[in-house]
Amino acid sequence: MRIGIIGAGNIGATLARKLAASGHEVKLANSKGPDSIRDLARDLGAVAVSKELAFRDVDVVVLSIPFARYPDLAGLFSDVPTEVVVIDTSNYYPFRDGVIAEVDDGKPKSVWVSEQIGRSVIKAWNAVLAETLSDRGTPAGASGRIAIPVAGDDEKGKATTFQLVDDTGFDTLDAGPLAESWRQQPGTPGYCTELTLHELEAALAAADRRRAPENREALIKEFVAAGAGVTHDGMVARNRAVTA
Repeated sequence: MRIGIIGAGNIGATLARKLAASGHEVKLANSKGPDSIRDLARDLGAVAVSKELAFRDVDVVVLSIPFARYPDLAGLFSDVPTEVVVIDTSNYYPFRDGVIAEVDDGKPKSVWVSEQIGRSVIKAWNAVLAETLSDRGTPAGASGRIAIPVAGDDEKGKATTFQLVDDTGFDTLDAGPLAESWRQQPGTPGYCTELTLHELEAALAAADRRRAPENREALIKEFVAAGAGVTHDGMVARNRAVTA
């Protein structure tokens, strides 16, 4: 597939590397322009382009930018064909993104994203830590393979996303329509807890919409206090313990 990725941070860059290694044609863009990531893109097996070019002549667009920056992308979708799949990997953290009242009042984050850019999105790859995505993917059929939830309203778009998630080394769980994507947001049992397919299915079912923001804030305070002393496995363990 031809894939444009907007965002060259930990998640966007890792997706570029993994998808390019799986044989996809990947274009990578960021907010500073292609010259700022040309060497990085080359090392990942991708091509550095402007944001505008990342939307052209592609089958899939992956959005991996800070949550509060989504309104900046609205005008870029005017000429993107409707059959192009748009995947959102973002998460909302008020301490980083600023307070967004609609989301704080309960609107699922990817529903808000869809409204900002004027396109329905598929929610995927948001519920894994960067190190999980980078280092813990395994071949299909491997014992204990970690699963990733995928939510959206377009069944064809979800099917395409399932294939891409598998290419990055993870099982996929159909997490339902976009309105249910809150079940894979920060503070829920399925978020950054490295679960197998059956475990993840139970975790999404157990998600508590009211408790999720409280859990999110409690975990952030813990991790900030721990600083560099918190390990990846420690983060996964605390996510599991606090959201259980």
